[in-house]
Amino acid sequence: MLVHVRQAIGKEEVAAFRGAAARAPWEDGASTAGANAGLKRNRQLAPDSKLSRELGARLLSSLLGNTVFVSAAIPQRIYPPLFNRYDADDYFEPHVDNAIRGDAVSGERIRVDLAATLFLSEPDEYDGGELIVEDIYGSRQFKPPAGDLILYSAGSLHMVTPVTRGTRFASFFWLQSMIHADEARSLVCDLDAAIQELAPRIGGDDPDMRKLAVVYHNLVRYWGEA
Repeated sequence: MLVHVRQAIGKEEVAAFRGAAARAPWEDGASTAGANAGLKRNRQLAPDSKLSRELGARLLSSLLGNTVFVSAAIPQRIYPPLFNRYDADDYFEPHVDNAIRGDAVSGERIRVDLAATLFLSEPDEYDGGELIVEDIYGSRQFKPPAGDLILYSAGSLHMVTPVTRGTRFASFFWLQSMIHADEARSLVCDLDAAIQELAPRIGGDDPDMRKLAVVYHNLVRYWGEA
C-alpha cells in the first residue's frame, strides 16, 4: 500500500511546527532506528521530550480529521509522531522498519503495519533527501510540498537519499491498522474512495450508494480488529 495524502496539514501548521522545532535541541537520530542504526545519519527531537510529545499530539489531532488519511490507514494505534532533520550529507540507507515498536513513555507496543512521512520543508529548500519506496510497482520517489504525507507499508524497502544542500525537516511515525493485511486494506481504501467520488454525482440516498456503503462496512467488520 502506498498513498500520497496531499495537504495533510496546512501551511500555517507547517510553519508552527517548524518554528517550535527550530528553538529545540536536536539529538542523534540513531535511537529510533533499532537494528538499522548503522544505516542512518540524521538528527531528531528527543522522542520522550515534552516538546516532541506536544507537537506529536497536535499533529495527530490534525491528521485524524483528514478523511483521506483515515480512510487509507484505518488506524487502530499510532506510535507518537517523531520529528527529524536531514542536513548536508545526512541520509538513511535502504531498510525495512521494525515489525514491533514499543513506546518508552507509555509502555504500549504496536504491530507496525504502516509508516508515514510528513514533509515539513518545501522541495526548493534542499537538494537530495528524496523518500524512495519500493512497492509492487517498482521504485517510487517522493519530494512533495510541505504539508504532504506519504503513507506506505512498513514492510516496504525504503530510504532517504543523501541531502546535498539545505535541510529537510519532517515528521515520521508508525501505525497499527485495524486491517492487518495490506491487500485487504488497499481494497477497502479504494472502495471508500469510489464511494466518496460517486456520492456527489448520484446522491448519498441512492439505493446503490447505500448498497456500496453496506459492503464497505461489512468488509471492515470482516477484516477489522478493534
